[in-house]
Amino acid sequence: MFDRLKKVFAAGAATPDRTGASDPVSEWAGTQGFNYANEGMGNGFLLTGKVGGKTWKLERGLASRDYIRGEELRARADLGINEDAAVLIMNRPLKEALEKRAYAIYTDTLQTTADPSLPEEMRWLAMYEEVGWNSLQPEFWERYSVLADQRDNALAWIDNNLAEQLLSWPTPGPDAETPFILMLLRGKAYLRMQYSPPDIAVLQHAAVTYTSACAAALAGLGTDIVL
Repeated sequence: MFDRLKKVFAAGAATPDRTGASDPVSEWAGTQGFNYANEGMGNGFLLTGKVGGKTWKLERGLASRDYIRGEELRARADLGINEDAAVLIMNRPLKEALEKRAYAIYTDTLQTTADPSLPEEMRWLAMYEEVGWNSLQPEFWERYSVLADQRDNALAWIDNNLAEQLLSWPTPGPDAETPFILMLLRGKAYLRMQYSPPDIAVLQHAAVTYTSACAAALAGLGTDIVL
């Protein structure tokens, strides 16, 4: 099923950049029709492609959040979907850790001002309610938490296929403790996750999962779907 999805998304992607063809990530990106570019020093890279006529990008780089160790994968796409919809999928251990951190800050009588270094994810926990429903398998709810401005928006986005992909990481691959966030906010889709282990199979699954999430968002919440 995942191979079929890769072919569907690759059909609408831009012409691949073959520079550095000896790089296994570059070679794989070429087979999928994704653009590939190295990002400065180290192992950083940038992948770009299209889904539903919308451009997405996924990059590997140093973590920009203190709750992620080592490197991260982060992705972004401006989907042009309902800008009022806000839905956040977060692995439960990360949600619990951020909640404990927020509680410690709020109960610290010596802290009178907000710390600008705190991740905005802590603000989202205060803004959005956790939602759930019975049609998804229990294992999904054990591993992930879903927060949303409205439950209907979450229902319109997260289907059984997306839930299955979020549970079907390769082995070895991210486990329930690995920081992971997939989100719709202001008409855009975002992914942020700890790249652990930094293996191409994890990258491939992350790319397929993210592009599938974009396609599901366009189908459920889109305003100008391009087929």
